[in-house]
Amino acid sequence: MSPSRPAAAPWTLHPHRALPAEPGVREIAVRIHEQTAPLPIVAMHGHVEASVFADDEPFADPAQLLIVPDHYVTRMMASQGIPLESLGVPRRDGGPVETDSRQIWRTFCENWHLYRGTPSRFWLEHELVEVFGVTEKPSSESADRIYDQIAAAVARPEFRPRALLDSFGIEIISTTDPASSDLSVHARLAADGLGSRVVPTFRPDGVLQLERSTWREEIATLAEVSGIDTDTYAGFLEALRERRRAFVAAGARATDHGHLSADTHPMDEAEAAALYARVLAGAEPTAAEAQAFAAHMLLQMAGMSCEDGLVMQIHPGVLRDHQSEILARHGQDKGYDIPVATEYTRALRPMLERHGLDPRFRCILFTVDETVFSRELAPLAGAYPSVRLGAPWWFLDSPDGMRRFRETATETAGFANMSGFVDDTRAYASIPARHDLARRIDAGYLARLVAEHRLEEDEAIETAIDLAYRLPLASYPEPVTDRATA
Repeated sequence: MSPSRPAAAPWTLHPHRALPAEPGVREIAVRIHEQTAPLPIVAMHGHVEASVFADDEPFADPAQLLIVPDHYVTRMMASQGIPLESLGVPRRDGGPVETDSRQIWRTFCENWHLYRGTPSRFWLEHELVEVFGVTEKPSSESADRIYDQIAAAVARPEFRPRALLDSFGIEIISTTDPASSDLSVHARLAADGLGSRVVPTFRPDGVLQLERSTWREEIATLAEVSGIDTDTYAGFLEALRERRRAFVAAGARATDHGHLSADTHPMDEAEAAALYARVLAGAEPTAAEAQAFAAHMLLQMAGMSCEDGLVMQIHPGVLRDHQSEILARHGQDKGYDIPVATEYTRALRPMLERHGLDPRFRCILFTVDETVFSRELAPLAGAYPSVRLGAPWWFLDSPDGMRRFRETATETAGFANMSGFVDDTRAYASIPARHDLARRIDAGYLARLVAEHRLEEDEAIETAIDLAYRLPLASYPEPVTDRATA
């Protein structure tokens, strides 16, 4: 008879994960991280739906919470040939997909090894162990037990979305809302006393990008919610101003622009009006016309930010919906958005020539092209008082991506010209994990500066607190309501 195998030790996470490997630097990093770990979370660039907080319903089950809505998670499995349908990702035509959440969870656990070395692994480990108290690693053998444990947890009141705001330590969180939103969900949140804690962000991409198949529909909805006729370009601009005012009244602090290019060169106003009218009447714009109009409208948005005080976030450089079949079958944001090289210096010059020295203007620049960290973005932020550098996001919000950002941008831009960390996620339960990782990476970078006698430890701790908490709040101030007298 063979001896029985000893029970596996409970799964725990190393307290020094993602901190420097060199012992002396790690000791300093540990002390720095101890000061930032308990700080509140400021999540000012997020994509959790406002209805999640307004409805405050229990999360359906582990798969619907952690897998189906998170394209970071589904993307990895899809890259290995696992169809999105088998992961429960809905089809636009209502076609069949896996509806058994337990089976979706089993598929995920069977493929846990795929996440080795990825930031998704770090976030998922944090969620499973720190949030849900899981004590065994995902596998085909443990899948059902872990599923049952998480399912039991999300059924409890303390795991409702609003309760998690407190347990996660989220001081303020933004949602991302189209320009055509009537903001009724945020009105419900305000009525419940959450209006200053869950705030909207104005995302006008749908009405600024002429090539979108839904552009005319979005323009019609914009007219409906604003009460302003958008049949003309002038009416379109006034409708945008009205919606921005409504967003400010609802607590918004920022706009969000996900254009392919950072271009802000203006069009002749008469030409812009004529192009708008022609496309609204049914003509299809050329790629050049759509790009020119998008650039022109970014410049218009910057001018409006000077008027109403909304911070302008620009995150270009992603060719969205690279796989047209996936777009047709499952819609946007399904893991097929791919970065492209992006130019900023010439592209942003018209905007910065016009508004870059205006004390009313604030712009936060993001990128997924890390070749521009030291060449373009850090020098821009290090010169213009209106420019801040956004934290590494999307494909760069990884341990090494964040380290490279600190190493290449800080010496030119300085810490004070950074936005602090933003999590840019739809996966609500991953928010604490993402902020924790960023705080660990910053602690490690600052610890190296201390070890090299380039900073005193008290300066490093103060800077770490700035990056984790003070700078995000300062980068996204509440708009001054009367800009004329500001």
